[in-house]
Amino acid sequence: MSTARRTHGFRESVIRGMTRLAREHRSINLAQGFPNFPAPELLKDAASRAIHADINQYAITWGAQRLRESLARKYQQWYGITADPDREITVTCGATEAMISALLALVDPGDEVIVFEPFYENYGPDTILADARPIYVPLEPGQPLDLDRLAAAFSARTRAIIVNTPSNPAGRVLTRAELEAIRDLCVRHDALAVTDEIYEHIRFEGEHIPIATLPEMRDRTVTISGASKTFSVTGWRVGWILAPAELTDAIRKVHDFLTVGAPAPLQEGVAEALDKLGAEFYHTLAQNYRARRDLLYGALIDAGFTCTSPEGAYYILADFAGVPGPATAGAPLSDTEFAVWLSREVGVTPVPGSSFFRAGHGERLVRFVFCKTEDILLEAAERLRSLSSRTTTPLPRPLGPATRSGLQS
Repeated sequence: MSTARRTHGFRESVIRGMTRLAREHRSINLAQGFPNFPAPELLKDAASRAIHADINQYAITWGAQRLRESLARKYQQWYGITADPDREITVTCGATEAMISALLALVDPGDEVIVFEPFYENYGPDTILADARPIYVPLEPGQPLDLDRLAAAFSARTRAIIVNTPSNPAGRVLTRAELEAIRDLCVRHDALAVTDEIYEHIRFEGEHIPIATLPEMRDRTVTISGASKTFSVTGWRVGWILAPAELTDAIRKVHDFLTVGAPAPLQEGVAEALDKLGAEFYHTLAQNYRARRDLLYGALIDAGFTCTSPEGAYYILADFAGVPGPATAGAPLSDTEFAVWLSREVGVTPVPGSSFFRAGHGERLVRFVFCKTEDILLEAAERLRSLSSRTTTPLPRPLGPATRSGLQS
């Protein structure tokens, strides 16, 4: 299949489009998940020193030696995973490149890849670009994973399952029992687990359990994470993959031809942070995000949204059907229309919920981020609460059964 045919129907990133809309209307951007607060000084100082030391040329394609060794130490100290930095760790241009590199390397045309829905907007297109078929399974905010439905999704064609915990945008932190059920299915069907663990340290409930630590999973797991969320450096584009040597060899071939390598001096900064920022940093990170979550969640509830407080990551997926909105003459607004209206008239910009679902789903939802400073969130909360004083009637609900996530039964 040609590249043009594979990408037919792909939308431009709706998230980045909403950021442009926020700028246009001078609205508070709670659409795109980038922090507006500074990264740790230690991290920035180390990158600056590397630049002035002329570490400005290509690093080793699969990552600077120091960073790979720092990552190996971190996975050993935090999770008890022993990894060879030379043969099992690859540094990539963010976790986003890590995911497409892994799927292109390990998934064959005609394979099936299980994707939890709602999903980070790249997972479905990444699967299709690999000439595979995404199989969607619901993972709703605040709801346990339906293990029977998950088991029914596996087949002889299942090559991999993408596991994102803590998850964007559902905010779920998968439990040990849920992960063990995924493990059992992977073993039974000889499938890979490709995990996106970018929010591993932004967690309010439960524990982060890399599925690679479960029995029989180390050799069939591709673990993806990165510096973007933990260290508030989404623009640095430093991510990584930990995988068995045989899988790593294939992934590195794709990575080399996609991007050559991640920025050399920034890799030095990330290595410094991994080596020198201790448990207190990660504890404080989660505490601060918990306060931000509670602030925004309370404002959304007060404004008339229906939502569940997330267990991890920094997103809230909210149903806007009960929100007093513009006069619509009985016709319900789409999620995109509502997001544009909220940005223009209220001054807060979310992302349309359908961005995180296959076509025809999630159309009564919008997603908000809370990776912003308290002053920004307080102003956003005040603007959102102003909705409750509007005299227009709540937006009408669509006909037909739907769960809170917008998935049709």
